[in-house]
Amino acid sequence: MQTTPSRPGTDIVEDGSQRIISRRGLLAGMAASSMAGVMTQHAAAGEADAGPLYLPSGPSADLHGEAAGYPIADPSLSVQPGNPFEPKYRVGAFTHLDEIFKTRTVKRAAAPWSFRRAPTDVNYWHFGDRSSVRAYLARNPVTGLIIAKDDCILFEGYQYGRTDKNRFVSQSMAKSITGLLIGIAVSEGKIRSVDDTAETYVPGFAGTEYGKTRLRDLLHMSSGVEFGEEEDNSRDLNRLWRTMVQGYSLFTRGTIKSIIQFNKRIAPAGTRFFYASIEPDVLGVVLRYATGKTASAYLEEKVWSQIGSESDASWMVDKEGYEIAHGFFSANLRDYARLGRLLAHDGSWNGNQVVNKQWLIDATTVRPSDGYLSPGKAGPNLGYGYLLWLLPGTRRQFALIGSYGQIICVDPSSKLVMVQTSVERSNEVWPFWATLMQQFAHG
Repeated sequence: MQTTPSRPGTDIVEDGSQRIISRRGLLAGMAASSMAGVMTQHAAAGEADAGPLYLPSGPSADLHGEAAGYPIADPSLSVQPGNPFEPKYRVGAFTHLDEIFKTRTVKRAAAPWSFRRAPTDVNYWHFGDRSSVRAYLARNPVTGLIIAKDDCILFEGYQYGRTDKNRFVSQSMAKSITGLLIGIAVSEGKIRSVDDTAETYVPGFAGTEYGKTRLRDLLHMSSGVEFGEEEDNSRDLNRLWRTMVQGYSLFTRGTIKSIIQFNKRIAPAGTRFFYASIEPDVLGVVLRYATGKTASAYLEEKVWSQIGSESDASWMVDKEGYEIAHGFFSANLRDYARLGRLLAHDGSWNGNQVVNKQWLIDATTVRPSDGYLSPGKAGPNLGYGYLLWLLPGTRRQFALIGSYGQIICVDPSSKLVMVQTSVERSNEVWPFWATLMQQFAHG
């Protein structure tokens, strides 16, 4: 989502652009901080518990459907939208997506691996007042939050009646998972090179603009093919959804034909970053053809079974049975933390190299020739790698980011990981991560 700043005060959003924070919003945040301050003195006891913190409510719970028991879907709609339009359906829908749409299961590991726990207070200052993780939750519409350092969970908490048994939707964090699977396919030789074009692997892409685009440029979202992610009320994203995902009546096209209907190149490939959800979908089809497996099966075999996942995950599929590579993966919060730990170790899991280390370094580093992807160039705040967001600064940090506030932040040097799921974006998440880095990112 992208907005044009018109007032001081901005926030990083899913595409790395800036979000307007109005004066009213700032005052509301300060008021929430004051109310949360009452809770701060009691927070230490809640955060010192050995297990997760469970809260039955959350900020603006009435808006988010508390009175109705956090409903899952709008019964008045025969076809549900990709993201519920009404806030009251988000808590329910974002944790029960497989009750609304068709999904494919990613089975948990045969032998789950467990985190240790070392509950730790966070020294956090908000608008000049000492704060806490509990107070952070009280201000922000977060459904789940985990802070972990390597194999140790420092904090785990849930709001709006959610628990560690729920699966939380990734939104666009799934794009980064698609990128990891492409990396694994390259390391196995199923994909020869990221400099191959998409049509090399998918005959149905032959002769089209996406077909003639290198995988590297698709991973960088720099194909140069026109796709109106946000223009005219998300005209092209909605068009893709109708033809590829819903695929009913006159709109039925199938996955490949839905993709190649966008066939106008407006910039040379590899010269500009432009956020377009369709580009991971192109890569998802390439992955299917190159490996001969569904993305879910490949993820289960190559990653989910290797990192000791404790719960089954699910991935939404389109009308033709392809995983929607740009979103709608759902997983247990601790399993997201396991994925974050894998990335923090540059693809290694307890001595087993699950994802090629050099791939992850390449995926989270901007080459001199790709300066347009640097933080401040790809977006006013963030840079972009292989379907991963790059944080500014000299230290290599990166993030998986999805709309409505889904995020996994990773600092490989310290093995610090933060997982957050939410029902709205928050302007506080980046200062919060900076605080965590100051306190825990040593070594």
